[in-house]
Amino acid sequence: MAKKEEYHPLYEKVYLKRTYNRVVDTFILLLLLLLLCFRLISIKNTFNIPYFLAFLSESWFTFTWIVILNTKWNPAATKTHIQLLLQRVPDLPAVDLFVTTADPILEPPIITVNTVLSLLALDYPPNKLACYVSDDGCSSLNFYALFEASKFAILWVPFCKNYNVQLRAPFRYFSQSANTISQEDSLQFKQQWLHMKDLYDNLSRKIEDVTRDPNLLQLDGEYAVFSNTHPKNHPSIIKVILENKEAISDGVPHLIYISREKRPNHPHQYKAGAMNVLTRVSGLMSNAPFMLNVDCDMIVNNPKIVQHAMCILMDPKKGKEVAFVQCFQQFFDGIKDDPFGNQWVSAFEYIIRGMAGLQGPFYAGTNTFHRRNAIYGLYPHEMENDRKGKISMQQFGSSKEFFKSAIGALEGNAYSSKQISPSNFIEEAIQVSDCAYENGTSWGKQLGWIYGSISEDVPSGLNMQRKGWRSEGCTPDPVPFTGCAPRGLISTMVQQKRWASGLTVVFFSKHSPVMCSLFGKVQFRSGLSYCWLTNWGLRSVFEVTYAVLPVYCIITNTNFLPQGLGLWIHIALAMIYYIHTLIEYLAIGLSIQHWWNNQRMSIIRTSTASFIGFLSAMLKLLGISDTVFEITQKEQPTSSSNDEVDAGKFTFDKSPVFVVGTTILMLQLTALFMKIMGLQPLAKSSNSGNGSGLGELICSTYLVVCYWPYLKGLFARGKYGIPLSTIFMSAGIVYFFLVCVKF
Repeated sequence: MAKKEEYHPLYEKVYLKRTYNRVVDTFILLLLLLLLCFRLISIKNTFNIPYFLAFLSESWFTFTWIVILNTKWNPAATKTHIQLLLQRVPDLPAVDLFVTTADPILEPPIITVNTVLSLLALDYPPNKLACYVSDDGCSSLNFYALFEASKFAILWVPFCKNYNVQLRAPFRYFSQSANTISQEDSLQFKQQWLHMKDLYDNLSRKIEDVTRDPNLLQLDGEYAVFSNTHPKNHPSIIKVILENKEAISDGVPHLIYISREKRPNHPHQYKAGAMNVLTRVSGLMSNAPFMLNVDCDMIVNNPKIVQHAMCILMDPKKGKEVAFVQCFQQFFDGIKDDPFGNQWVSAFEYIIRGMAGLQGPFYAGTNTFHRRNAIYGLYPHEMENDRKGKISMQQFGSSKEFFKSAIGALEGNAYSSKQISPSNFIEEAIQVSDCAYENGTSWGKQLGWIYGSISEDVPSGLNMQRKGWRSEGCTPDPVPFTGCAPRGLISTMVQQKRWASGLTVVFFSKHSPVMCSLFGKVQFRSGLSYCWLTNWGLRSVFEVTYAVLPVYCIITNTNFLPQGLGLWIHIALAMIYYIHTLIEYLAIGLSIQHWWNNQRMSIIRTSTASFIGFLSAMLKLLGISDTVFEITQKEQPTSSSNDEVDAGKFTFDKSPVFVVGTTILMLQLTALFMKIMGLQPLAKSSNSGNGSGLGELICSTYLVVCYWPYLKGLFARGKYGIPLSTIFMSAGIVYFFLVCVKF
């Protein structure tokens, strides 16, 4: 009898043992429950409106901690085996690469170009790759930059592979001192290095010149289609910039530019709409079974990342249930000690690794490998079954050619590399990228990226997990992708407000984790872990409430915190929490300053940007107004002295986000002034004979410390100062608050 071949997995999931974290997290939960019990026991003697609001807020904080504890309980990491993959799958599957950009001003073309060049140079057979760039701003600058970069790519890709270059984004490679030529290098390499650097400097100069003065670009020839276009009113434009017609294995991948049709009175569904167009156009032109999507600033840091991801997706047993592989976001230009709390190092290490130990991490919108069949609405159990009779042309749209490719993808009959000729499908691609193509179809509902929220990533990932799919994290060394972190307070707040608004809409929609757990196949613990993400906006309501309570109590000389022994529950809880989180930060190599910056910004972000995002989402859900999609500015780091001086400094503008923060600060200052000057009324005997005490004073002082950059902004000038209009508006709100509490 023949011996059964031993199964060796292409990847392994390694569960991390963190007993100490479990014990302390559980103890914090017990303290929170003890606090709620104390509130209930003493409710007869101390009940008032502030006490009731405090109880509601603390109940929500307890629920949030249960969510965090559940999420962190089983952290996991994946270990991939590339050598086994190459032995078992000598003919690697094709992968389509998606890059999205929307504004050439906020997202400079030179950044997009570097991302594209790093993708074209991936350590993967070029005839198995096709790169699609979605330009939602319909910018001739982006097309020009890509067209010029394609000439450089023909030389850059072989250079990277011949000399095993690790950083394959040119601006990163040439800016690293470790990548400069040395005496030990061969003469041929020195000549090639200097030649490539001269070519890149020339390319960069040409792109930046045109970006500064768009009039330098003549809109004729290839660029004539951009002559009468507007970012929100233009026909579909699709250009094949590079085409590997001979399917040469040592050539350069396809490069296709896409700007989908937009019309003023037709909803374009933000990034989700762009992703669905990319899916359809790529389905026609290359129809790869797997797709990678990245934002325009997420450059490749590990050129073998596609092979790592294929280890997970191609595993003969566990891989069949994986809809997408998520690589964590990390940043190459993060400011030291994360002054704006936007690098998320601790969250990725503890929260998202925890989700990886459940049904898998959430889809983060970038750095993600997708299974095309899952995007097309397939269920995991249908992978082995014939689904041809279960789909209709109405679901996928009116294009017969695209429907044919979709059936081929669902049946596992992808194009061979020799069949791919993107230029043969231009007319059909324009058809499927028209703004009216999705009318009456299932796109945005059951197929593709899900519509209804500006945070399209979370509901799209949940929609796949609702059907029983899993996801996996992929964390090889070195890290797969690195991007641009927001380098200022304003861009950080824009990003946080957009996330909070979109995630709040998700929480109250049919794609919420609650609905997906009750009526879908999202596991209970996995659905609960998603609440950490989708409740960012809702959490802000309770944090703002808790920030206002000490002010109200100090001004009216009442209390919401217990006095005497009861106060020690709060003190113990705060001390243990802060010491515990500090130890967690130190354990992963972060500094005390990094920890404090994150603690401070957690308070500021949640009570300002998330609060405004929550209000915006409520207006959308009530049908009063629609959400405005704001793009986070991408900044290419430079070595200028001005940038170094400005790094980490707080800047302000007239956004409503800063009105909320300034108001909270001014309320705390008013309350502390009244406390110090003895301007409070006498305590009423009905309130246990006690007025505001040490607890309220500590809370208010702590908030002033957290908002210290705002305090300095009240007296600073220029971009470092809070605008006078914001100060006057906040002062008016403070005065109105004082009147309302009958001061």
